[in-house]
Amino acid sequence: MTDTTVTNWAGNITYTAKELLRPHSPGALRSVVAGSARVRVLGSGHSFNEIAEPGAEGVLLSLAALPPEVDVDTAARTVRVGGGVRYAELARLVHARGLALPNMASLPHISVAGSVATGTHGSGVGNGSLASVVREVELVTADGSTLTLARGDERFGGAVTSLGALGVVTALTLDLEPAYEVEQHVFTELPLAGLDAETFRTVLAAAYSVSLFTDWRAPGFRQVWLKRRTDQPPVDFPWAAPATERMHPVPGMPAVNCTEQFGVPGPWHERLPHFRAEFVPSSGAELQSEYLMPREHALDALHAVDAVRETVAPVLQTCEIRTVAADEQWLSPAYGRDTVAAHFTWVEDTAAVLPVVRRLEEALAPFAARPHWGKVFTTAPAALRGLYPRLGDFRTLVTELDPKGKFSNAFVRDVLAG
Repeated sequence: MTDTTVTNWAGNITYTAKELLRPHSPGALRSVVAGSARVRVLGSGHSFNEIAEPGAEGVLLSLAALPPEVDVDTAARTVRVGGGVRYAELARLVHARGLALPNMASLPHISVAGSVATGTHGSGVGNGSLASVVREVELVTADGSTLTLARGDERFGGAVTSLGALGVVTALTLDLEPAYEVEQHVFTELPLAGLDAETFRTVLAAAYSVSLFTDWRAPGFRQVWLKRRTDQPPVDFPWAAPATERMHPVPGMPAVNCTEQFGVPGPWHERLPHFRAEFVPSSGAELQSEYLMPREHALDALHAVDAVRETVAPVLQTCEIRTVAADEQWLSPAYGRDTVAAHFTWVEDTAAVLPVVRRLEEALAPFAARPHWGKVFTTAPAALRGLYPRLGDFRTLVTELDPKGKFSNAFVRDVLAG
């Protein structure tokens, strides 16, 4: 390892790799991969578990020093983006060419390759996960050679949301669409009581992207964030009152680093995220968990969380409810089903949070809750088998592309053991 301790963004994981390497060219990267016994890639470090941990004999590989490739094809409406590029940088360059991504996560600071590898998503009943716009993935495989897998290849469904288990992602090609503007409206105090299934479906579809926030100290939602595309119908939201001041998803936090509110229109990439690219959203003093369930169970799942809120609330900063459209990535938490996602931002106290996570998972188990791969969870490997019907196909693909387990680690082995 280098003489500097390397941790993830939250600081709850300290990596034990023997080396942290930052190759400056594709050729150097291929040489590192070919000459190493064990390799894991460190993206933007925004995972909260040991998914990137290579072990004491392995190499932790950062792509941050590679040329930041962003190659926009305006005629094809695609962009080829290098493995070390983050969404904020990608979005600015794409927008400058008059094009856009259909969706973004709440943070623009995270890496593109790491986001799609873990099933990260934005929100919207018609919006798929970030991986759903990937049309081609370029990998450096175990022997240092390059492999490109594209839509139409029978292996493609396992190649994008792949947990880093197939190789080092050096480039992705993404679908784009014409640029658009978005306006953001925030409402406060949406009661849970009285919401029936039909009304709740209407709430979730009230804008292009919808997020509900609560601290679970009482039933219901403290904030509702509606992101409306200006080329779509106006927002009609009679169930809660408009906010009278700028809001932050975490109660008591200053809203200065949040994206513009009060219906002021702006470019898609300056409204779809919750946080502005020019600000670090927080100090990292938090842990996160997220569970994704079939959308038809959304209201029942929320009532299940409400039933344990006295356990959840003392260690919770905020909880966000979002929707994701079904996709076809074998290990995507939205694979094969329109999805509701319940995201929990905890206090920075692993010992206090883990028992609450276990209790929450028990409450959500009847709804086939799939954990986000980059967050804190305790779901047993055996339970993952029933949650991911293509897990066996993914295991076969890993064996084909990485027979000696160069890109494996304890986290990946636990997933494959399911």
